[in-house]
Amino acid sequence: MAVNVLGIVSIVVFYLLILAVGMIAARKTSSAQRQEDVSETETIMLAGRNIGWLIGTFTMTATWVGGGYINGTAEAVFDGGLLWAQPPWGYALSLIVGGFLFARIMRDKGYITMLDPFQDKYGARIGGLMYIPALCGEIFWSAAILGALGSCLRVILDISDVMSIVISTAIAIAYTLVGGLYSVAYTDVIQLICIFVGLWICVPFALTNENVGNISVGSADWLGTWDKTYAGQWFDFALLLIFGGIPWQVYFQRVLSSKSSSYAQFLSYAAAVGCVVMAIPAVLVGAIAATTDWDKTNYGHSPDTKDEKKLVLPLVLQYLTPPAIQFIGLGAVSAAVMS
Repeated sequence: MAVNVLGIVSIVVFYLLILAVGMIAARKTSSAQRQEDVSETETIMLAGRNIGWLIGTFTMTATWVGGGYINGTAEAVFDGGLLWAQPPWGYALSLIVGGFLFARIMRDKGYITMLDPFQDKYGARIGGLMYIPALCGEIFWSAAILGALGSCLRVILDISDVMSIVISTAIAIAYTLVGGLYSVAYTDVIQLICIFVGLWICVPFALTNENVGNISVGSADWLGTWDKTYAGQWFDFALLLIFGGIPWQVYFQRVLSSKSSSYAQFLSYAAAVGCVVMAIPAVLVGAIAATTDWDKTNYGHSPDTKDEKKLVLPLVLQYLTPPAIQFIGLGAVSAAVMS
């Protein structure tokens, strides 16, 4: 398969758009830094604690809706059925619990990071020790979403995983260093719109592909079945998502950047709805993949191996949609990673 020049051009245009929005948003950082009542740390890390409900809803939703979330949801529906696609509602519940129990009090206290309460109570050494698992979690999560991008670009554009990951990371770091949370928040708006619109444009084309069965008739293939043998594992995963989704700096960064404590709670609840809504097209992609006769496609066989299952989303875009639509879907996946 030759390198897809047109696809690469479309990705370059998309990345330039994201970079431009990030740089423009950086002007708000410069403006906020001139305010005497806002520290430089709060300006860079928390956007001067001036994030409103609209931008806040987008950036809070983007906290979880990334490449790993979109790709993983499609993969879970394809592999084990909707029953095992737990992240959408699991993370939504974690946002609700976090908003109810922690958002208001954390914002009222005026903390800078989620570790500040522990440092205040137990000292700097304990705060530093607790930083280690928080850092590891962020690194592994970043690796997951960047890996999702690399897989998609390899399938659709036939370019190196390493190249796509390095370029994407460099762009995200560039606008974050220049504009801090302001740049991240404003680019999140563009990215979530691209994800939602892009995937919804792709879904009808994939659904009407001649090799795709009727997902309502073949619902048994993608809804999943309950096996009490794995009930413990199912509940274990559910609790992991609900309560393990709370102690993340990216979540509390949005909470602490809100204009008020009431805004902090509202953003958590609104993002919970956003997580579920943003997962709908990914669920449909997984259902489409589960009801497709892959032997009749140019791919030639069903993606049943572990390495192939994680490529379900890009495979649907590549083999079940027209070329022009592939690029729209690719932009959506790239946007998911950049968020």
